Amino acid sequence: MSDRDDRVVVGIHPVRELLRAGRAVREVLVADRSSSEALDEIRTRAAGAGVPIRPLDDDRAEALAPGQVHQGVVALAPAFPFQSLDQVLARGGGDQPLLLVAFDQVTDPHNVGSVARTAEALGAHALVLPERRTASITPTVEKAAAGALAHLPVVSPVNLAKSLEKCRDAGLWLVGLEAGTGTAVADCNLLTEPLVLVVGAEGTGLRPLTRTRCDVLVELPLHGHVDSYNASVAAAMALYAIDRARRSGGGT
Repeated sequence: MSDRDDRVVVGIHPVRELLRAGRAVREVLVADRSSSEALDEIRTRAAGAGVPIRPLDDDRAEALAPGQVHQGVVALAPAFPFQSLDQVLARGGGDQPLLLVAFDQVTDPHNVGSVARTAEALGAHALVLPERRTASITPTVEKAAAGALAHLPVVSPVNLAKSLEKCRDAGLWLVGLEAGTGTAVADCNLLTEPLVLVVGAEGTGLRPLTRTRCDVLVELPLHGHVDSYNASVAAAMALYAIDRARRSGGGT
């Protein structure tokens, strides 16, 4: 099997979390000159899992992941293991209300990866990352996610609107993040309920079709001169508000 058949995962945190999570890894490449506690853990975990460890030089790193900051380690793995929405809904949220984060035309891979990192850290149960008009899972996304995607299920539907309808049918509320709606996230009374937080593109926000699917639209406070937040920052603030409401039993 050639490198082109493999998914390339770049950087210490993404590779280490793949191994910690027990995800399938075909091969780990480590630069001989690189040494750190984290890289030692990667070598130990790879060896323990029977994953071949091979040398990584600059030419091979550039061929596998052009322009990426590889931090001395690259992993080759099978295609990203997407899950179905049915699987995610059937599994539920355990002892917490189910929380999904859906993207609507968020095309910047750094934003997608950053949202994934925050979502996993704050207890989201899955991402909904549509096949079209949204950044796909790439080395850049996995690097920005810093290993979160080794633990966080990802659904990749063809049609976002139909997926949102299925979530509503399953009992989830659809909460759209949209500037200028007049309802602050912290004032929303749905944060402790099973919900989908729908995040739109920076600047354009949610598409009209997506907006009409949402049960409620919420925004974040702005007190300065700029008129919007970066999409990943906005999502992080909303996710923190959800986490805070849930930990306080519904209070804000």
